[in-house]
Amino acid sequence: MIPMIKADGKSELELIAALKQRSGEVDQKVTAAVSDILEKVKAGGDEAVRDYTIRFDGKAPDALEVPKEQIEESLTQCDAQFVDALKKAAVNIQDFHARQKQQSWLTTKEDGTILGQRIRGLKRVGIYVPGGTAAYPSSVLMNAIPAKIAGVEEIVMVTPPGKDGKPNPAIMAAAAVAGVDRVFLVGGAQAVAALAYGTQSIPKVDKIVGPGNIYVATAKRLLYGVVDIDMIAGPSEILIVADGTANPAYVAADLMSQAEHDTLASAILLTTSNRLAQETLLELAKQCKKLSRKDIIERSLQDYGAIIVCRSMDEAVEFANLLAPEHLEMCVENPMEYVGRMDNAGSVFLGHYSPEPLGDYFAGPNHVLPTSGTARFFSPLSVDSFVKKSSFIYYTREALERDYPDIVCLAEAEGLTAHAQSIRVRFEK
Repeated sequence: MIPMIKADGKSELELIAALKQRSGEVDQKVTAAVSDILEKVKAGGDEAVRDYTIRFDGKAPDALEVPKEQIEESLTQCDAQFVDALKKAAVNIQDFHARQKQQSWLTTKEDGTILGQRIRGLKRVGIYVPGGTAAYPSSVLMNAIPAKIAGVEEIVMVTPPGKDGKPNPAIMAAAAVAGVDRVFLVGGAQAVAALAYGTQSIPKVDKIVGPGNIYVATAKRLLYGVVDIDMIAGPSEILIVADGTANPAYVAADLMSQAEHDTLASAILLTTSNRLAQETLLELAKQCKKLSRKDIIERSLQDYGAIIVCRSMDEAVEFANLLAPEHLEMCVENPMEYVGRMDNAGSVFLGHYSPEPLGDYFAGPNHVLPTSGTARFFSPLSVDSFVKKSSFIYYTREALERDYPDIVCLAEAEGLTAHAQSIRVRFEK
């Protein structure tokens, strides 16, 4: 089901190269199709959006926008336990992200100079939420709550209608809990285009966040610059570093929790224990039989999974930092010893009782994470993702007169004489 290899300094690098290749290719046919959709929505607005909705989703809704009262009513239409779980998760997400908020600041020097930075939320943000079999209410919470904390004035959500032209009640309930302001029933690249350009009904936004299929991801990539985006997300991935104290049943279950997302998902175990490696193999075969997405899991594990037996924990840590995974589980006896050594990971799960789904749904940290090795330089979605910063400067005449020779010197060294003149004219008669 899943390849098992011995770490030798070569096999690991070949695996990383294969993982990067699976998500680094640009499908030219998809790009061409998405480009056409973007242009038609830009020119045709609501009419183009409706045409594409009928074409791809089977039926257009009676109205693009979901009435506010219908969003609120979804809280009574859904299972009470589900709504309660949403609300509890929202509290945890709110608490974690509230600690990220930064304040505007200024500093005054003795000569009267005032310097500072103003931090404020974006005016309007668009959230894309998939529908159908990939409908994730948890993503609504993870995207909308940090935006609210950041001070975003208006949160606009787009999500595909069902085959009956109606919204997914679970998605609507999450929107109500998260405080989404407006919801439109449109999906795919046409929804991303509508948010980026604006239509007669759908307002233009400043930033688009949220997961989607290859058409949605391609639309976001092509529209970056017209609007800001969160990231170009690749297939899901989990890396588990485990020693002999790990439970093979737990490890197998955690590997499959990500493998079930997609046949391109990656699930890898690094361990120093031959026994754990062998027992995890047996557990994968045993547990997979019972799962609804068995075929996807088996394909994912076979194509992009691996169990790698390392010669030492130092070797495992080095490989983990090289891979820079989206999710990293440290299933070891003393996980806190490794916190300062795990430099490249979207989110780190410490110990035997911190499985990855804890982060997906409930603990509080964001589940929108960098993939495909980009955790080397990208960070998880956060309150910072929804703010903009401006600096400000106030100089007195005396302060500028003191500094102007140095400023003029630097400007003239760059050949920018107009810059120098802008300073000099204030003091030369």
